[in-house]
Formats: sequence, structure tokens, C-alpha cells
Amino acid sequence: MARRQRTPKWLEAARRRGPGDVPEGERADWLTRALGRAGVLPRAEAEAAIREGRVEVDGRVETEPFAPVRPGMEVRVDGRVRELEASVLALMFHKPAGPVVHGSDPEGVGTVFEQLRAVLPGPLLGYEWLAVGRLDRDTTGLLLFTNDERLVRHGTSPETHVAKRYVARVSGRPGEAALQRLREGLVLDDGPTRPAGARLRGPDVVELTLTEGRHHQVKRMLAAVGHPVLALHREAVGGVTLDVPEGAFRMLREEEVRGHRLRARPVHQGLTGGTR
Repeated sequence: MARRQRTPKWLEAARRRGPGDVPEGERADWLTRALGRAGVLPRAEAEAAIREGRVEVDGRVETEPFAPVRPGMEVRVDGRVRELEASVLALMFHKPAGPVVHGSDPEGVGTVFEQLRAVLPGPLLGYEWLAVGRLDRDTTGLLLFTNDERLVRHGTSPETHVAKRYVARVSGRPGEAALQRLREGLVLDDGPTRPAGARLRGPDVVELTLTEGRHHQVKRMLAAVGHPVLALHREAVGGVTLDVPEGAFRMLREEEVRGHRLRARPVHQGLTGGTR
């Protein structure tokens, strides 16, 4: 079954505040989200600063994290005017096995957000980095992050069919019949899959390219053709191919972000990440 989507906190707040608080037709944002998107403070720190009375909007102390802000408003944090105009940024991170793509890890191994922030340089630490999709705890490889929800929606929407390429070491030795079933599409417990790209890279290594992103889909598809996954790695999303060591990151180039059909200008060019 598809995972139930949680209602974002900002949307819950918007519903509580009512439509009259954000004038129709004006480009508004919520204060915590705007601060995180612009690289002023990540959302958790922004919310704390707001509740502590350290943030002013148009000369008035604002203590509501989900207060609307609009172009032209003056926002100060600790007395300093902060610019909220934000460029679209995106980066790739080479996820190791172990951490989860969640805000917290009840098992204590850690999260990819913690690992990413540990290798980011100072100028990038103020941003709220959103993961574009997920990888399982034991899956390694390419994970994209951005400061812009539109890029997240584009990269994860079922309608966009962004291709994602995986390499799986499997049990047994898949034959042509199994590969052809993957190419034609299978019927899983949540319905038929879209046709996939499938080829062998070794006797027990399958390259699988999907244009949808269901829960555990690669593992379920390969299990369905009799070859359970032993190890899984994602090496490409759309036109972006993983090219940094495990535990490292790099900013995406302008043309790579444009490949996701969003306009952006490069920011912090030349920033790269080392291995952990």
C-alpha cells in the first residue's frame, strides 16, 4: 500500500489561521520556511529564535513561526536585517548504509540530515535541506537535497516519471526471462508497475531503471522474479549521476538543476564536500 502522506505543519497552521491572513494573489510564505529556504536559519533553529522573540517583521516582534511574510516586508533576526529572496539550490549526497532519511532515528544509528550537515561548510548550514525522495536504511548511493519544495515535488511526483537508476546485487543468477518480465512491468500487491529498464552488469548484478518510486519497489520487483536483493545502490536520478565518494557531497551545477525543469542560478559555486 502507498504510504500515507502527513500534512505539513505549515499547512496545518495555515488552515488554523484562515484564508484572510494571507491576501489572495500575493506571493506569501511562512516565516520559518522562508528563513530556512533563504539560508538564514534552518527551520528548527528559526522556530526557536521566533519563539524566543529574536525575530522582528516590519518592526514588530513576531512569535508565531507560521506567520505569513510577503515581499517587501523587513525581517530582522537578532537585530540584523535578513534578505529572504532565495535562489533554488540543490546538492547530491552519497548516502552510506545505516542512516535513515527521517528527522530522527529511534535506533540511534543517525540520520542522513545529521551526516550531511557534518560535511557542509558554514555558508550552507543556514539552509533547511529537504531530501528529494528517500532511500532505505541499508540502501546506498545518490540522494538529492534542495532548499525548494518545488524541486522536491518535481522529483517525487508520480506524474513526472523522473528516471532513477539502481544497481542491485541479487540472490541467484537472473536469466533473460526474468529481465524481460522486469522490462514489461509486473503486478505487485499495490498494482502494476511501469515498464523498467533492466540489464545484467554481472552474473548476479542487475541494473534497474524505474520511472516511479513506490515503497521498496526495486526490492519487491526483483523478489517477484525470484531474485531477492542482497545489496542495493542508487547511482542516478534523472540526468544527475553520482560522482562523489561515500559520505561526501557537491552542489549541483546550473544545468543539472535546470534538468529538473526549474529555473535557478548557481550559488556558492566551488563549494565541495570531502569524505567523512
